[in-house]
Amino acid sequence: MIQRLYAVERRAREEKLAAEQIKELRLTESLPVINELGRWIFEEIKSTLPKSQIGKAMAYAYARWDGLSAYLYDGNLQIDNNLCENALRPCCLGRKNYLFAGSHEAAQRAAMIYSFFAICKKHEVNPFQWLKYTLENIMAINHKNLKDLYPQNYKKIVQQSNM
Repeated sequence: MIQRLYAVERRAREEKLAAEQIKELRLTESLPVINELGRWIFEEIKSTLPKSQIGKAMAYAYARWDGLSAYLYDGNLQIDNNLCENALRPCCLGRKNYLFAGSHEAAQRAAMIYSFFAICKKHEVNPFQWLKYTLENIMAINHKNLKDLYPQNYKKIVQQSNM
């Protein structure tokens, strides 16, 4: 049943549907599956050991059913939080790595570099090109204009120099 729910999401992505169209598609195709899943959980939870893994999962889903099915009614919502978790994963990995940076100062420097690269990614800036440009121009820039070297401002500078 969960595979069928994700198939609907895949179809919405492939067809590049607008939020309102996604909502309609979900209400037409996913709502019956969600209802079927809910009925199945309601029946199976009675005969499942509460402390087993599946029993815990069913109890969790049953207690939060309204929240789990809320995505059906808003085409802007995702079926899961995978995008958020994937965006946070490098931060969590970095946090573990900072424990082995050698010193507190080294960990702070590593965190700054991670932050700059995350900003580059967010603003679709090539980190290598940005870092190269920054290192080549940092000595020539007035300290009051240091923000011009930030990744989010790099694109503007490159576009202006190409004109």
